[in-house]
Amino acid sequence: MSEKLHIIPHQHHVNVEHRRAQNKHQSFVIWFIGLSGSGKSTLASQLETQLFNDGMRTYILDGDNIRSGLNKDLDFSENARKENIRRIGEVAKLMVDAGVLTLTAFISPFAEEREMVKQLLGAANYVEVYVDCPIEECEKRDVKGLYAKARKGEISNFTGISSPFEVPQNPDVVVKTAEVSVAEGVEKIKEAISKKLQNSITTN
Repeated sequence: MSEKLHIIPHQHHVNVEHRRAQNKHQSFVIWFIGLSGSGKSTLASQLETQLFNDGMRTYILDGDNIRSGLNKDLDFSENARKENIRRIGEVAKLMVDAGVLTLTAFISPFAEEREMVKQLLGAANYVEVYVDCPIEECEKRDVKGLYAKARKGEISNFTGISSPFEVPQNPDVVVKTAEVSVAEGVEKIKEAISKKLQNSITTN
């Protein structure tokens, strides 16, 4: 008999609707995807600042706070990267349940893993933002020299060089960071999520 059969979730008195009502806004995930250097973290950070200043409860999940802790046991092989995204999806799901507007900034190169996260969170709780930037521009912005190292073979499984990036077919928002300013990109995302944020808040 599987040990999972012995796991019985406890039904707590306070639920996600109560938390959303207290926070006075909906909770969901804004999932930024794109190549390294495309501007995901910059957009996420600027968007979070504006949402926070507007009184929203927010949190950003990115490589710095995930790879250095929860996922420090994972390497950058294809399977490990998929597991990295799966774990992030599970954490994001908990954050949504906590009533927090959550932003994630990860390359998320594979369509399969993005669909997995969408199914895990539920479509209503998932907003996909494709940060579209030509790889040539990403390389120009690469102050850490990661692309150069990848082209020399010093870094394996590097997205865009030795590992593929599967362009999303139906993202909720596309921001072309080589063509628009950060402020313009943030405004585009805010417009896209405005109705979702304003959905009625109820308590059970």
